[in-house]
Amino acid sequence: MVERVAFNIFGKDIYWYGIIMSLALLCGVLLARKTAKRAGLDPDSIFDVALLVVPLAIIGARLYYVIFMWKDFYAQQPFIEVFKMWNGGMAIYGGVIGGVIGAWIYARWKKVKMLTLLDVLAPCLILGQAIGRWGNFINQEAFGYAISNPALQFFPLAVFIEADGAYHMATFFYESAWNFLVFGFLLWATYKKKNRRDGDIFLYYLLLYGLGRMVIEGLRTDSLYFLNIRVSQWLSGIMVLLALGMLIYNARKRPKPAPAPLGPPDEAQEASASIDAPPADEDDAIADMQSVPDEQPVPKEDETDEE
Repeated sequence: MVERVAFNIFGKDIYWYGIIMSLALLCGVLLARKTAKRAGLDPDSIFDVALLVVPLAIIGARLYYVIFMWKDFYAQQPFIEVFKMWNGGMAIYGGVIGGVIGAWIYARWKKVKMLTLLDVLAPCLILGQAIGRWGNFINQEAFGYAISNPALQFFPLAVFIEADGAYHMATFFYESAWNFLVFGFLLWATYKKKNRRDGDIFLYYLLLYGLGRMVIEGLRTDSLYFLNIRVSQWLSGIMVLLALGMLIYNARKRPKPAPAPLGPPDEAQEASASIDAPPADEDDAIADMQSVPDEQPVPKEDETDEE
């Protein structure tokens, strides 16, 4: 097991979990600057987006966890416990919801297209999630059912949990690996996929992350429940259906981007103008021809003999 404390500064412990989360945030911001430029947004504006999105994502992640743990834990605790995030208790789906709200506020404030902004942020979000799951490895949390078969007790299939002295499914790793695959696909779709529409990248994120989380959540032992249903599985299923439905609708109903003209810009414009120009009226053309006077032969000067 890796020690949870990375180092100490002036008597204050610095935890690996915080370092990993900070790294995930940094990678997300740096990537967003690159994808923002490709989407026609100012790369420097990503810092403004982060200042709004990140705090709301943290608040959303904490609020989501507290709501679904209220009856089982927080209702019996002093209310101040709700604010002690350093004791644990964050949920990624709450963070996603809070982050989307932050993106919506920014889009309204700066008059940018919401779907374009979400497309920029989606690859960064899944990359941050893939990196951040390794914080669960350090804290020995987000693991799955116990594995009793010695032949299967090896990492990355299983992880040894010191709290109960047993091997468990390494579900944090399963999700991290899946998220890296989703990240690769989103990056490919961002840079290579043709005829994609605004919002498609974010919908791919909802679809693919939702599929993976829906399966992996069923293997975990620390799920949040509502009416005896795993909340994350229920929400993942809604995400998958919503994203799939929207992608199908977009493919059938929304117009595709106009194809780029062939040839150099000047030639393309001239060709387009000649094609789009209405044909001249036949009577006007005949009248113009009749109005041109017949050319008269130019008389030649009398020839004289040279002496």
